[in-house]
Amino acid sequence: MPSRRGLGRAVLGIGISLVALFLVARSVDLAATWDAITTAQPQWILVMIVFMVFDVVLRAVRWRVLLRPVADVPFTMTLPANLVGYLANNILPARLGELVRTDDLGRRSGVPRSTILGTIVVERVVDTVVLVAIASLSILVLSVRGIVASAVLVGLAVCALLIVAIAIAIAAHRLPGAERATEFLGRWPRVRETLARLRDGLTIATKAGTIGGALVITLLAWGCTILAFTAGAQAVGVQPTIGQAALLAAGSNLATAIPAAPGYVGTFELAAVTIGASVGIARSDALAMAVLVHGASLLLTSIGGAIAFALGPRRGQASSEPGASAPAPAGTASPTADEVASGTRA
Repeated sequence: MPSRRGLGRAVLGIGISLVALFLVARSVDLAATWDAITTAQPQWILVMIVFMVFDVVLRAVRWRVLLRPVADVPFTMTLPANLVGYLANNILPARLGELVRTDDLGRRSGVPRSTILGTIVVERVVDTVVLVAIASLSILVLSVRGIVASAVLVGLAVCALLIVAIAIAIAAHRLPGAERATEFLGRWPRVRETLARLRDGLTIATKAGTIGGALVITLLAWGCTILAFTAGAQAVGVQPTIGQAALLAAGSNLATAIPAAPGYVGTFELAAVTIGASVGIARSDALAMAVLVHGASLLLTSIGGAIAFALGPRRGQASSEPGASAPAPAGTASPTADEVASGTRA
């Protein structure tokens, strides 16, 4: 039975989505939007989907890169786990898909879930930093003002806070009072171990090579997203500049951070219409493009997620509970049976 807090979040999200959809419907010629969607050029829709597939693949590669300092998890595990998480985000509120993919990869790989969650936190921060950077550069190039520019400034502030929060979490054991906190948590060994493993995942943020690689892959992934938006716009007869497509892609995806109904319905479309109008794209065309891009993304990730879930391990087939084995970090030799038995492995 869902908790009151969970039910409250779901109701709030649905309410926000309904308000967003109302604002969109009130400001857009829906008949013109429908006409643009029904006459969309299929070849551009196909190009859009191809770029979306590349985007999904690159994000699975990035997660593998981020996991490498703590465990050598293969692409064949990170891709399906990501897809299962996307599926969960499409049908569950409050981005619960992040927890779902944490659990899914834990069952597939045996890596502790708390460690996996730490890498996801870092991944989300990297994503947000790159998105805000793209949006900031776009508004400078396009000389955009008003609510769109203000929203990007808020994004910059959020990025700074996220980076500071991760730094504090990594250095928590060195802060004043850390010893007392450790002694206090000693009463609950399981909690203490979980927090330690979460910190293990967060410490990948201190690996320059790992973060550098993740940033490069993130830029490539968002490049594919921008090209997907460009193709979606072309499908409805709009020819955006790269700057316009970049701002639309960055702004629409940043809007998904707002609590909303499953699949970010409403907030994504409202952001696209608002940004489109700010750069000279007709609201009806911007909405048509947003519906095509959003619909294709939801369909692609839902089908992929359903297949990955159906073919994935069920509960009990893998364990990431304390004491469970996990793949060794890349470049680290696994201990031999004799070393495990004798306890001589460092």
